[in-house]
Amino acid sequence: MEKKNFAVLGLGRFGKNVALTLEEMGYNVLGVDKDELVATELAESLTKVVSFDIRDEHALKEVGISECDVVIIASKSLEASLMATILCNELNVGEIIVKAIDERHAKMAERLGASRIIFSERDTARRLARSLTARNVEELSEIDDNIRIIRVKVPGKFVGKNLINSKLRADYGLNAIAIQSSKEMIIPPSLEYVFKSEDRVYLIGTNESLLKFERELD
Repeated sequence: MEKKNFAVLGLGRFGKNVALTLEEMGYNVLGVDKDELVATELAESLTKVVSFDIRDEHALKEVGISECDVVIIASKSLEASLMATILCNELNVGEIIVKAIDERHAKMAERLGASRIIFSERDTARRLARSLTARNVEELSEIDDNIRIIRVKVPGKFVGKNLINSKLRADYGLNAIAIQSSKEMIIPPSLEYVFKSEDRVYLIGTNESLLKFERELD
């Protein structure tokens, strides 16, 4: 399978961390920032780093932005972010992810072609609150505003039961998508698999269903 190409437009704290993480995961990452010092600092850490104003359509074309599978727009400037969203949409970028400053920014970006909106401070706050209130729960991914994936140590009341008897779907509306045992990762898990005390289970569900489950953890 061909490796995905990412671009991060705006290399402030958020954009820089996203770009470096993607690079560490082995992906091709193009970083863009109008500050030449920032670009120079990251030149040896990313696949390619260039310095220009992300509102510059010609410059975006020159760096091959249309060849990127995903573009993350992380500019702190509302005008620059929205203009880059328009240009990326016109240049047929597959997926455009915008870090929004506020709800007004989010709505405008969606209308202009953003595929997904991120509120970094809000999302970080949500993850922190969940980690403080749910024991043994690790937040893995937020699919959208209402769907999450978590990894959790198997609750004591489930040990010795299989997936059917544990009633994860019937009682909580959750689906187990994987089980990490002491020996292996089981994907997908069999309905007959019997939970052991050392297991970790990967669950997907709505915020409401996961909250109900988390409240009952022992």
